[in-house]
Amino acid sequence: MIEVTAKASEVVLSKPALAFVEELHRTFEPRRQELLKKRAERYRKLAAGDSFDFLPETAKVRSGDWKVAATPADLQKRHVEITGPVERKMMINALNSGADVFMADFEDALSPTWSNVVQGHLNLMDAVRRKLTFTSPEGKTYKLNEKLATLLVRPRGWHLPEKHLEADGKPIAGAFADFGLYFFHNARETLDRGTGPYFYLPKMESHLEARLWNDVFVLAQEKLGIPRGSVRGTVLVETLPAAFEMDEILYELRDHAGGLNAGRWDYIFSLIKKLRTRKDLILPDRQQITMTVPFMRAYTELLVKTCHRREAHAMGGMAPFIPTRKNPEINEKALAQTRADKEREVADGFDGTWVAHPDLVPVAKEVFDRKLGKPHQKERKREEVRVEARELQDTRVPGGTITENGMRNNISVAL
Repeated sequence: MIEVTAKASEVVLSKPALAFVEELHRTFEPRRQELLKKRAERYRKLAAGDSFDFLPETAKVRSGDWKVAATPADLQKRHVEITGPVERKMMINALNSGADVFMADFEDALSPTWSNVVQGHLNLMDAVRRKLTFTSPEGKTYKLNEKLATLLVRPRGWHLPEKHLEADGKPIAGAFADFGLYFFHNARETLDRGTGPYFYLPKMESHLEARLWNDVFVLAQEKLGIPRGSVRGTVLVETLPAAFEMDEILYELRDHAGGLNAGRWDYIFSLIKKLRTRKDLILPDRQQITMTVPFMRAYTELLVKTCHRREAHAMGGMAPFIPTRKNPEINEKALAQTRADKEREVADGFDGTWVAHPDLVPVAKEVFDRKLGKPHQKERKREEVRVEARELQDTRVPGGTITENGMRNNISVAL
């Protein structure tokens, strides 16, 4: 086992906290396993020639006139959200960045060593209580400003285990561990400070998986005496199956829904993975897969329309450009590309966007503040949008090519 500091272990892994996580596991683990089996069954059908479609059994949900719960005050304006791992220095910089929201990440941005996970929870406890500080080896001190970004936490997806926590000799799901420890230690504290226990929910593939999250929220609130409806979960639509169930996902989470986010990069990966047996749908070089190609437009247009019809926030995806302060030419190009990307998102109806670097916060913020002049644009219902099932899964790109340079680039990235 990776070494964990005594303080982190004593505070984070207290007996009551572990008992809470264990109860989540014992209550919901059988359902989680069934849902993972459903994923595998669905893929086997795809490999045998099946295709995706909107679910006939949930047609009434899609056509129904319902709305998600009202958005909390500190989540009304989400023009710019910055993401990063649960590491002290990076958390301080993100919370101080001027972004509206900081998503502290136990998923893609964090290597899930046991020390990273446990220390990450201790860091979050300090951040919630505004006690987070850091001193570098050079002696530079970092501390929180008076005005901070609203904190959201992303636990791991349903498919990932946390091998360092076991029940009956089997690993507990990373989702139960990440959500459970953060909620146990911080839910009441966040409410007392005028905010709430807010989450980003990754890698979902169906509304049944959203239903499981909602039931976890309900039980967690009940067990700790937290008012029902305090939790908010924003769902990353980053798998192809989820794109066909956006209405249903919001419906299952309607008492706790924070919105949907267009997780573009994992979505493209999901397309490749789910459609890999379709020789007629092989993607071109990765640099040709922009947000303006037909199947990506269909995905984002449907997401905005779905969210705004249900009074939920529609969040744009991660800017793919990282600035560098060492090369002014590369830096200016990255800033210009980010600006253009965010101009497109706000024109499409998104209420906010993601960035991964503090230097991109003012760029994205200027675009959304200038274009909107208000917290969001949920009044834009995008009723003119009509997306058919075939448009979401037809990955052919007009003029798209597969080249040797593209293949070499893919190999280089992988290495």
